[in-house]
Amino acid sequence: MALTNMPVQSYAGKRTVFVVDDHPLLRQGLALLINQQRDLEVCGEAEEAQAAMQAISQKKPDIMIVDISLNGPDGLDLLKNIRASYPDLPILILSMHDEAIYAERALRARANGYIMKQEATEKVLIAVRRILGGEVYLSDRMANKMLQQYIGGSPAALHSRISTLSDRELEVFCLIGEGRGTREIAEELHLSIKTVETYQAHIKEKLRLHSGRELIQHAIQWKIDEKTG
Repeated sequence: MALTNMPVQSYAGKRTVFVVDDHPLLRQGLALLINQQRDLEVCGEAEEAQAAMQAISQKKPDIMIVDISLNGPDGLDLLKNIRASYPDLPILILSMHDEAIYAERALRARANGYIMKQEATEKVLIAVRRILGGEVYLSDRMANKMLQQYIGGSPAALHSRISTLSDRELEVFCLIGEGRGTREIAEELHLSIKTVETYQAHIKEKLRLHSGRELIQHAIQWKIDEKTG
């Protein structure tokens, strides 16, 4: 079931949290953690973007926790759709993906914070409370990285070039790294094969790669690096 059937109500003295993640166990774990707090309460859950959008007006959460990797439209697409209709709704992005690439994209799409799933669970509570207090939440590592970029420091070459990819190009790049062929990617993203090939050409140009083989090798290595940290 896409949407958890929770009663619509005002939680006296508590700020309400809506969780969007396609893994039931993770949703349950977050709900258990949050519902144990004196100041927080989960008011609803969804496993995909459409159900989440439909639920916002009904549940009226104080903050959303949104995973990037969802079935169908991903968390960044959902973030952009939420911003179009609910520009002031606080959103914390939760992800297993490398924050060095995705955190900046999330912030550009006006997320209020980004936290990796590998972080200790208490960091989620810290992030939620900071965002509800009007702050932006990033890990110390990411905050330092962004500060270094601001004052003129340069990130690693590949990470720097990957950060120039558009959201769709990055999505295609990740799918290549998962071993998907051009036709599979086209079907997955509901695009034409020619459009996917155009994205691949743009990716090669931006990453300064000279062949399809190099593109595949770099994409696979990127996925391995993501998994191993």
